[in-house]
Amino acid sequence: MLKARSTIFLADAATVHDKLCDHMTEHCVVERAATRSTITFEYGTAEVEVLGDRLTVVAVGDDETGLSYVKMGIVYHVRAFAEPEVLDITWKGDGNGRSPAFFREMRVVRTLDVTPRMRRVVLTGDDLGRFASDGLHVRLIFPPAGRQPVWPWLGEDGCPIWPVGEDELTARIYTIRHVDLETAEVWIDILRHDGDTTPGSRFAMTAKPGDRVGMTGPSGRMPKAEQLLLLGDETALPAIARILEALPRSARARAVIEVAGPDEEQTLRSAADVSIEWLHREAPRPGAPKGLADVLDGAEGLEPDTYVWAGCEFTDFRRLRKRVRTEWKLPRDRHHLVAYWRKGAAGEEARADA
Repeated sequence: MLKARSTIFLADAATVHDKLCDHMTEHCVVERAATRSTITFEYGTAEVEVLGDRLTVVAVGDDETGLSYVKMGIVYHVRAFAEPEVLDITWKGDGNGRSPAFFREMRVVRTLDVTPRMRRVVLTGDDLGRFASDGLHVRLIFPPAGRQPVWPWLGEDGCPIWPVGEDELTARIYTIRHVDLETAEVWIDILRHDGDTTPGSRFAMTAKPGDRVGMTGPSGRMPKAEQLLLLGDETALPAIARILEALPRSARARAVIEVAGPDEEQTLRSAADVSIEWLHREAPRPGAPKGLADVLDGAEGLEPDTYVWAGCEFTDFRRLRKRVRTEWKLPRDRHHLVAYWRKGAAGEEARADA
């Protein structure tokens, strides 16, 4: 167990603490008593206390990556809630190395087409054990074309400092499709779109063996349930495939996946009892739902203990969230919905989760 402490001076520490707790309640488990709170993330905890004009924070993580994520989660949000105040934040204790613990430099091994629109990039790197856990996502960090990459380094506030100007990097979130620790390989399936002009598509189509790319993570967790309903489009297909592969034989799952057409269907394997339904966007089957958001229309609820997981476009995400949260009132520990992309938006600004 690793631990670090910080004292953050603020003009109104109590208000920032209130905003922090209110916001984190949507994403974490928050236990609060007056001027103290315990915020439990997926990767560690933060003990926060208001002492007059300051917040004291004790960050705890199981390893250096978890500790880094706790620090970053606190620092990013405290800075946001204290704006326009300029804060001087430092940490004492564990995890003060120069390079982010969650960063790896990876090299391309090979590429291949899984379907006409899905391209697999196989990467290799060192110390990949944590990526073989139940974390779902990574960020791939693309260096500018024609330049030697300058990778991020850690600031005193525990947050990464990213190069700017000619060395500016581009980050995009992808799903870990597969990790093989014996061969030190990570598979990333990238959906080709927009004429291969987006950073990920361009990388997938031009990557050559030996090319370097950064990788940070992992983040997110695979659902742990015996009964699942999985909903997703092509962007979520790698995640659904990995979730199904990880299920035990005793589990049951229904997966409904929207793709462009029959050529984009994939063979998905699982030891569990699984039913898979494919929705074809460009040529819908007669009587089939028109899209992902229509799958739950008319349904009055779910079988007991069913966990709902969905990854899709933002409009479908909002409809599914309304059905699952507002109408069915499914508790937070029985669903996880993610907007993987949003029409007209690029990068991480397109994402949302519930």
